[in-house]
Amino acid sequence: MMEETISLKDILSILRKRARMITLITLIAAALSSIVTFFILTPIYQASTQILVNQAQSDQPYVDINQVRSNIELVNTYNVIIKSPTILEKVIEELSLERSYDELNQQVDVSSAQNSQVIEIAVQDPDPSKAADIANTIATVFQNEIVEIMNVDNVSILSVAEVSDNPSPVKPNPTLNIAIAIVIGLMIGVGLAFLLEYFDNTIKTEHDIEKYLGLPVLGTIPTIEVDDTIATRNRRSRQLTVRGDTFEA
Repeated sequence: MMEETISLKDILSILRKRARMITLITLIAAALSSIVTFFILTPIYQASTQILVNQAQSDQPYVDINQVRSNIELVNTYNVIIKSPTILEKVIEELSLERSYDELNQQVDVSSAQNSQVIEIAVQDPDPSKAADIANTIATVFQNEIVEIMNVDNVSILSVAEVSDNPSPVKPNPTLNIAIAIVIGLMIGVGLAFLLEYFDNTIKTEHDIEKYLGLPVLGTIPTIEVDDTIATRNRRSRQLTVRGDTFEA
């Protein structure tokens, strides 16, 4: 059984042949993405605050390196405690939030740079003011509760979350969504073009006769285009005039 191969020339020919369809599918995908991004998806805003895990107050005139290292090691533990029910449920109670612990937990992201004593608490919410309130309340509640939880007092608020005059949503990202839609549209268009070409078994050229029918081509008859002027003249010459009336021959 002979395997069918496709050359680069054939690929370019298929793409050129189906270019209009591929372009149309890509434009439709981009348009749908724009509609969903700007009119359907709810914009999400983010507010963040920072807390510092520092050494406890001491009468020593110098910085204890061991204490600093101990604080750095505690950062990972603090990251877990901040998102624990002990902290977030108190935040829900203080702000009277109409959401569960799991829902609030999904809105909160806690991170810290490597070997850093600074912890960043980021909160995402459809309301930018509410996001800032939640972030600041989490930092305050954690600062108060950590004293009882771990019997340490080495947390201070480094910066508070604030709402700008013209906040910008962090998602959805229109540029990214449209770019992804264009790529997906191109992939669908190109794939559909090759699929249609694969199932198209109509005979168009003499090569198709040899390919599908296995018959040799003895000759071809070219297509002759008749000049419009000649065709019009011949049509007029076939008109007959009888008693002043004109009839087609």
